[in-house]
Amino acid sequence: MGPAAGTNRFGILCALGAYALWGFLPVYWKAVQRVPAVEILAHRIFWSFLFLAGLVRLHGTSSALLPALRQRKTMLVYLMAALLLSVNWGTYIWAVNANRIVETSLGYYINPLLSVGLGVFFLKERLGMLQWVAVVLATVSVGYLTIAQGAPPWIALVLATSFALYGLLKKLAPLNALHGLTIETAMLAPLAIVYLGVLEASGRGAFAHGGTLTTVLLAMAGVVTATPLLLFGVAARQISLTSLGILQFFSPTCGLFLGVVVYREPFPRPKQVAFAIIWAALALYWFEVLRLRRPRVVVRASS
Repeated sequence: MGPAAGTNRFGILCALGAYALWGFLPVYWKAVQRVPAVEILAHRIFWSFLFLAGLVRLHGTSSALLPALRQRKTMLVYLMAALLLSVNWGTYIWAVNANRIVETSLGYYINPLLSVGLGVFFLKERLGMLQWVAVVLATVSVGYLTIAQGAPPWIALVLATSFALYGLLKKLAPLNALHGLTIETAMLAPLAIVYLGVLEASGRGAFAHGGTLTTVLLAMAGVVTATPLLLFGVAARQISLTSLGILQFFSPTCGLFLGVVVYREPFPRPKQVAFAIIWAALALYWFEVLRLRRPRVVVRASS
């Protein structure tokens, strides 16, 4: 086996590791279910910042942050990204602990197709015919679920929209994932510290008061957040974006399995139909991607 094959295999393993950790993250948040979602979010932000800042310091790359800190437009991009990230994290944690894991899974199935739409609108990217059909099917899926349930699947839409917009901003931002996320959590950390301080002063904080396991899990939220991001960063450098995109669906599939099989969340007919339409849309989209990437054989006429 040559070095390229070994590199690809390592990259695939890193990608699967990242998506598996993201996919089974509901198990982690369920373990601290008695803690309010906003408090969990504050701990996730605070400990993520400490962990990421430690990694930047350990790698000796703190100087790479300085140029970005001096540019107002760049910092505005990261501020917007930080706000979107907090909305995404907070909604996800709340939904998991409110027994809405199935709907979070739907959101992350919709996300790549929404990202495609944003790419066309903002970045002038071009789509094939089947990819357009996939985007239309995703819209049909959300519309059908809205009519069938009498209300839009707001959890799925908030998660998909916030993360798709976050991804768009990250494409415009100059720093890598580690440095960018460090800045984003640094922007949110003061609010998190103030909130946790108020909880502690009023005697309502769970940290160090809700049992040893709860305290450890809250403190480890930074590691749990950063580890899949680092694995994803390695994978992105090792394998193609097409492979990375296809493997992405391992994460919401894990979430759907947890929601339906492990936590016994209801999975009525309207949601089954909506998921079936989304899966068809994703299959069409990636079929078109792979078809367009397939090398064409050029037959030259003999002279």
